[in-house]
Amino acid sequence: MASSTSKIGRELLLFGLMCLAIMGLSHSYVLLHIPASNNAPDKLIEIKRGLGIKQVSGLLQKQGIIKYPLLFTAWARLTGVDQRIKAGEYTLSASLSPTGILAILESGKTTLHKVTIPEGYTIKQIADILAGAGLVGKAEFIAAAHDPGLIKRWNIPNDSLEGYLFPDTYYFPKGIDAFNVATSMLEQFKHNISPQWTARAKALGFSLHQIITLASLIEKEAGVAAERPIVSAVYHNRLKSNIRLQCDPTVIYAIPNFDGNLTRKHLKLDSPYNTYRYRGLPPGPIANPGRASIEAALYPADVDYQYFVSRNDGTHQFSTTLRQHNNAVIKYQKRRRPPPAVGR
Repeated sequence: MASSTSKIGRELLLFGLMCLAIMGLSHSYVLLHIPASNNAPDKLIEIKRGLGIKQVSGLLQKQGIIKYPLLFTAWARLTGVDQRIKAGEYTLSASLSPTGILAILESGKTTLHKVTIPEGYTIKQIADILAGAGLVGKAEFIAAAHDPGLIKRWNIPNDSLEGYLFPDTYYFPKGIDAFNVATSMLEQFKHNISPQWTARAKALGFSLHQIITLASLIEKEAGVAAERPIVSAVYHNRLKSNIRLQCDPTVIYAIPNFDGNLTRKHLKLDSPYNTYRYRGLPPGPIANPGRASIEAALYPADVDYQYFVSRNDGTHQFSTTLRQHNNAVIKYQKRRRPPPAVGR
């Protein structure tokens, strides 16, 4: 009788323990699906490469995103999610359940940062923007933009990607590889260059590279949108007449650490980009032009202007003859050196 009672006691104990275990598991399961807080604000959380699940759990607890790091860690290991968490920045909130948070970390849906690349920016200026946004190191991006393999892969007849990094608004995750950033910009360039534009360049007797180079000059010289086709016409006319383009921005592009003061000495610089010394277009773009400037390069205005000078208000005075141009220089640029041809 005692033995039977003991057996019943053991069975009741086992049953009780099972009930407690089931209740514990049920409670844990519920906790995994309940947010740590309601209406909690979003927080930007960076999961650095190499962090283990315990470190991730501790970070999330410290930031107030989860309440039970041990439970979070155990569930991640049980489901194998701990091996699939991807590094990056995530927008997380205590209003999300732990399982929901793990799903986000597993998906790799990192937070994207908006960055706008203005028209006419150079590789170095783009690198400054990306570095300032904390996305890519300046040196890393410049190196990618000069990478021979990437240049060859995109069939760019130059020693850099200058001119082909399309100005636009992009969305990148923090820590993105510089090559991926450059590739995104190259893909956007390709998307914007239509077959009609390529055919138009050929009809004009230009390669696409020459058109992009010309567009970069227009981008730098045209202060207002309406003048782009007219500036384009000036350059087209000078090219047809075999007159040096004498474009200040091409000289500036060739000057290391330009201080903003273009001098006569600079105009004598022996560089293929010095269009005061060498006829024709420079060997490549001097900036990254937008659609409007590329279109202007392909469709210049039907005018016979060969000169222009700045009116000092963002617009230019255009002239057909050198005499007209010199008079315009006297009128608008009395205190500046009178440029022999195309002024600013």
